[in-house]
Amino acid sequence: MARTMWDSSVGKKTVMAVSGLIMLLYLVVHMIGNLKIYFGAGEYNHYAHWLRTVGEPFMHYEWTLWIVRIVLVVAVVAHATSAYQLSRRDIRARPSKYVHSRPRASYATRTMRWGGIILGLFIVWHILDLTTGTVHSGGFQPGHPYQNVVDTFSTWYGDVIYIVAMLALGLHVRHGFWSAAQTLGVGSRARDRALKTTANVLALLLTAGFIAVPVGVMTGVVS
Repeated sequence: MARTMWDSSVGKKTVMAVSGLIMLLYLVVHMIGNLKIYFGAGEYNHYAHWLRTVGEPFMHYEWTLWIVRIVLVVAVVAHATSAYQLSRRDIRARPSKYVHSRPRASYATRTMRWGGIILGLFIVWHILDLTTGTVHSGGFQPGHPYQNVVDTFSTWYGDVIYIVAMLALGLHVRHGFWSAAQTLGVGSRARDRALKTTANVLALLLTAGFIAVPVGVMTGVVS
C-alpha cells in the first residue's frame, strides 16, 4: 500500500507537502532563535547550549537535538526526491517544451526548481560554515556561536550567499505553502484568499527575520 502510494503522483505530492510543512515549522522556530543574537553574546550562546540540553535528564546530552536533525534530514531527502521524480515524470509526459509559458504562472512558481537547488546548496554551505566550521572564515570557535555568526557575516561573500538563499527561501515558501494546502485538501474557493495571504505573510516574515541577522552585523548593531 505504501509502495503504491509512493509510486503515484498524488503520493509524491503528499510527501512533498508533509515534508515541506515539517521544514516550515523548523524554519519558524529557527528564525525566532536566530533573532536572539540581538540580545547579546551571552543570551545567544546560552540559547545554543540549551538546544543541546533539551529534555535532560530524561534525554541524554544532545539526544533531542539529534532527533530533530534526523527528522529534518529525512524531510529534506523525501522533499527533494519526490520533487525530482515529479519533475522527471512531468518532463517525460511532455518531452517538448511549451511554445508559450503559462501566463498565470507566478515568478515563484517558475523558479521553484532553481530555488530548491539554491536552497540545497545553501544548506550544505551553512552546515560546513557554522556547524562543522570546515569553510568558516576567521577561525571557527566551537561553543561560541555568536562569534562564529559575526565572523561569517563580516565577509561580503557570507552576506551575499545568505541573503540570496533567504530570498530564494521566501519565494519557495510563498508558493510551497499554498501548494501544500491544495495537495492536502485544505484549499477551497472560500479559503484560497486566506491561504495565499498566509503564504505571503509567512514568506515575508521568514525572509525579513533571517536577513535581519546579517544586516545587524553589517550595520554594527550586532558586533
